[in-house]
Amino acid sequence: MTSISNGKGKLYVVGIGPGGKADRTHRAEKAIIESDAVVGYNRYLDNIADLTEGKEMKASGMTQEADRCQTALELAAEGKTVAFVSSGDPGVYGMAGLAFEMAKKMESNVKIEVIPGISAANTAAAKLGAPLMLDYAVISLSDLLVPWEQIVKRLDSVASADMVCVLYNPRSKKRVEQLNEAAAIFSKYRDGSTLVGVCTNISYEGEESIIISNLEKFLEEDIGMMTTVVIGSSNTENIEGWMVTPRGYAGKRF
Repeated sequence: MTSISNGKGKLYVVGIGPGGKADRTHRAEKAIIESDAVVGYNRYLDNIADLTEGKEMKASGMTQEADRCQTALELAAEGKTVAFVSSGDPGVYGMAGLAFEMAKKMESNVKIEVIPGISAANTAAAKLGAPLMLDYAVISLSDLLVPWEQIVKRLDSVASADMVCVLYNPRSKKRVEQLNEAAAIFSKYRDGSTLVGVCTNISYEGEESIIISNLEKFLEEDIGMMTTVVIGSSNTENIEGWMVTPRGYAGKRF
């Protein structure tokens, strides 16, 4: 196995959060500012345009993650400091794993540092209130890289365990039935009144939509790839308009 710790250049794999400036970390901004080149998906680079003036920019479209990663590693191998940008946290359905895998395949020995970011699960939870106070799972409904049959097994396990579940990539123009099937799976184990949060375009000023619905009705909402869905447990409740999963403090000097 080739070492990736002693190369000429350096690759930052940077999580920029959900999109807005307010949800970027200082560490992420510092890594981008220190970089000579920035590589990422078009929309993500637009989100950090205030940090990239004068830098070499490499942008590409959706589903071109491997090409972007290769470009970032090649630039770092030339001796440049490179920010490889990922939305949310790069280690949660992001680019960090791909960077390590591809560095090994390319026998690259550039230095790699992962810069964590705020994930969609965290930002959605904060907008809704406090639904993730106890055990929860995050599942992507995209079957581009994982067989749908495997995703179904995971959904069923989480639903039967009465855990709060956060759904990423819930619906796209081509993938419609997956969310319907996920809802049906949870409906086998949970009442239709179970709270469901539907959060779209989180932290995008003027575009953000935060809705608290329920398992019976949430499919009626406008849900797309920029939406994060939070399905509550049987204990999740609405407290003054906030979606909250009690942790069990009541009765303990409370």
